[in-house]
Amino acid sequence: MEVREGAIPTALGSAVTITGAIMKRKEVAPMIAAGIVGFGLAHILLGAVDMVQHNHR
Repeated sequence: MEVREGAIPTALGSAVTITGAIMKRKEVAPMIAAGIVGFGLAHILLGAVDMVQHNHR
């Protein structure tokens, strides 16, 4: 089974973003939740960039 380059960071970023959004909605440490959401979004963005660059090679 071959996993596309960038798929793992994108999936991980999605999970982290959802976790942060749930924390923010339940008002559990809102500043930390915002940081977690940002960290997850960064992973999604970087994973997407990897997938796009991998297609052009």
